[in-house]
Parts: sequence; structure tokens; C-alpha cells
Amino acid sequence: MEQKLLNTLTACSLFNGLNCDDISSALYGVSYRMVDYYRYDPYCLKGDTCRHADIVISGSMTVRMTGTSGQQVTVTSINSGDIIAPCYIFASDHHLPVTIEATSYTRVMRLSPESLWHIMESNPTICRNFIRAISDIGSFLASRIAFLSLLTVREKVAYYLRSEAAAQHSNVIRLNESRKIIADSFGIHKYSLLRSLAEFVKEGVIKVNGRDIVILDINRLK
Repeated sequence: MEQKLLNTLTACSLFNGLNCDDISSALYGVSYRMVDYYRYDPYCLKGDTCRHADIVISGSMTVRMTGTSGQQVTVTSINSGDIIAPCYIFASDHHLPVTIEATSYTRVMRLSPESLWHIMESNPTICRNFIRAISDIGSFLASRIAFLSLLTVREKVAYYLRSEAAAQHSNVIRLNESRKIIADSFGIHKYSLLRSLAEFVKEGVIKVNGRDIVILDINRLK
């Protein structure tokens, strides 16, 4: 196995706590191949079967769900080092409830579920990391469901602005995604997002300048 690939895998959640030699030993004799996806290429469509144990080596993907009305909700993103849909690799029902699409050129390391099971059996650390990955997804989905179903549009926008202010360590927030993408992540229409932002501007809570949003009174973002 190439040293460059081993170095990349050390940042993968599945191999957390292992060095290059440990990973090389765990994967010794295991068959794998590299699969490339270009921007907007579908990794899977809703209802497709999860047949592989895939690890993102580089690039990123977006996970979306689509309602009966056609409204899309961006569930999460999959980035370098992540396992794709780990909850479905060994599930009784392998049908994926989401559509996954590459958002940039993405390279995936493809294993069979049997190969993944083999390396998990051979290394307790890898097995523990896989269980942790599934547990973290469960925790994330619980909070995501609460966000999408229990908060009003205004509360979602306020929560997003507070979260971005904390992440960017500033009351001046730079929107790194389009308003359409942000709205999709809330499960709302773009115009609902724009209306909420306009309400906060009118109330003197924020000021909008293109892709920059200045929070004037963070205590009122509730």
C-alpha cells in the first residue's frame, strides 16, 4: 500500500489511534480499489442498496432527503476520512433513504463489507472506532431531527447565526454557502430564510452586507 494513502488513512475515523504500520498490518491481504466521482456525480439515489464499505480519501459529498412535495433537505456532508453510510453496511435493510452526491472531485477507497468485517475482527481498535462512528451518527441524527421538526423558521435561523458566530469566533459572519444551500439544510424554502433575515434586520438584531452578516445583538437571537 502506498505511503501517501496510509498517511491519509491515519486521519480516517475508522483508524483513529493507529499509526501507518498498524493500518498497513490491518489491511494486509485485503482487496480494495479506488473509485472517483466528479462534482455533481451521484454516489447513490434514494432507494439504492448499500453494497460497499467506502471511505472518502479526498473531496466531499452532500447527503439529501427529498419529500413528496419535492422539497429537499440537506442532512449532512461527508468529508475526507469519513465512512459513507456506515449504519447501512451491515443493516438488515440495506436500502438507503437518501441521495448522496459529490460536491467536488472525490476519491473513495472501496472495500467489501466482508473485508471491513475481517479487519474489525482482527483489530479491536478498528471495531471500537466503527461502533463509535455509528453511535455518533445516531446522536447527530437525534439532534438534527429535533432541529428540523421542533424549531420554527425564525428559531432555525437564529440558531444558525449563533452557531456560525461561535464557529467563526466573530459577530461578523461570512456566509460560505449560498442562501439556497443554507435554506435546504434547514428544510425550508429560500424565501422563508430571506424573510426571517429581513425581520432580524428590521428589528436591529443584525445587519446584512452581501455575504457578510453583522450580529448587533446576539442576546436577541433566540
